[in-house]
Amino acid sequence: MSRTLKIPAVSRRRFLAGVGAAAALSANPPRSSSANDRIGIGVIGCGGRGGSHIHYLKQLKEEGEAVEITAVCDVYRSRLQKAESETGAKGYMLHQELLQDPHVDAVLIASPDHWHGYQLLDAVQAGKDAYIEKPLTHWRQVELTRRMTDAVREAKRIVQVGVQCMSSNAWRQAARLIQEGAIGKPLQAQAGYFRNGDWGERMPIDDPDAAPGDDLLWEAFLGDCPKRAFSVSRFFQWRMYWDYAGGPSTDLFPHTFTPLVRMLGVTYPEAVAASGGRFLYNHEREVPDAFNMMMDYPEGVSIVLTCTLGNDYGVPMVIRGSEGTMTFNEDNIFITPQPNVDRPQKVDPIQRKESQLDFWRNFLACCRSREEPWAPMTLAQPVQTTLQMGVMALRERKVARFNRKQSKIVL
Repeated sequence: MSRTLKIPAVSRRRFLAGVGAAAALSANPPRSSSANDRIGIGVIGCGGRGGSHIHYLKQLKEEGEAVEITAVCDVYRSRLQKAESETGAKGYMLHQELLQDPHVDAVLIASPDHWHGYQLLDAVQAGKDAYIEKPLTHWRQVELTRRMTDAVREAKRIVQVGVQCMSSNAWRQAARLIQEGAIGKPLQAQAGYFRNGDWGERMPIDDPDAAPGDDLLWEAFLGDCPKRAFSVSRFFQWRMYWDYAGGPSTDLFPHTFTPLVRMLGVTYPEAVAASGGRFLYNHEREVPDAFNMMMDYPEGVSIVLTCTLGNDYGVPMVIRGSEGTMTFNEDNIFITPQPNVDRPQKVDPIQRKESQLDFWRNFLACCRSREEPWAPMTLAQPVQTTLQMGVMALRERKVARFNRKQSKIVL
């Protein structure tokens, strides 16, 4: 018997004293500024990914971009102090305190997955634009995913979701070609993500003797997750655990799935099936190291995604249509006609390639112009909801379906 998955409203009462401060902040009116106006960035989460963004922002400033890191935040004081030293910015251990800083115009959210949605809600309510790392939310936070999109729209905030491959013009070019009928009716698409290496190897334990206290806010880290005893692995290597991450589906597939959704113009699938498991890395890791998804859409097209972390020999991104096949390399989009179609192969040179710096430039430009960025919430919401369906399908060993009338996932 199928059941409708109802995600309960998440209690936030367990959070530390003072964390409700952001609720008292009223939304500021949208920025109206020139291209030369400096934008102050508050960095929330100063670990590996946050540290990379600090590097990008410093490089942009050196190249003449009117941007400044004005505040940094992390629940681990050692990381916070390092970020303070690197940026000269004011440090906070709670993001709600950072959001009250008048020198912060926009935020970068690079915290663990289960905090992304709440921090974005607090940011837009405080009148801040936001660059939010993928995934948009944790795999279990289905209702929060919807609430975020509504909140961003109502607050008139600019939000760029950190799928930096969307800086490439290839996906917009391909979408135009598909709309013009270059491959006929789209029927099936495939993509994958392959590499060697477990998340545990990629998330080092900074201090094996670390312990909760004033210098490591374990309760603030847990947020809405189940209460767990502290462990250095859970804190430093959180991507290995279901409580805080979703494995390849929500951590890796946004990079390959988002372009396909953009090119095909689809939103929510009718059905999602998933398979996979821990086939190689079977130590403390909980999330799978192999993951596969198949999605059927009401538009009459299927998407297949596949991943393993034990082998880096990949599969190409392909979109198959009734009249032709679309493939890609670094420089070109190729349209190869079907045997029964009388037309030559078409080659469309890619006009702009992927660039993390260009992705940041696009976000900053949109903060000033109020135009929609390359990876907006309207694209990220159906992407994340579909990936959440994939995780649930794997965990429940059932096909996940989406009820469009009720905006509910049904298992």
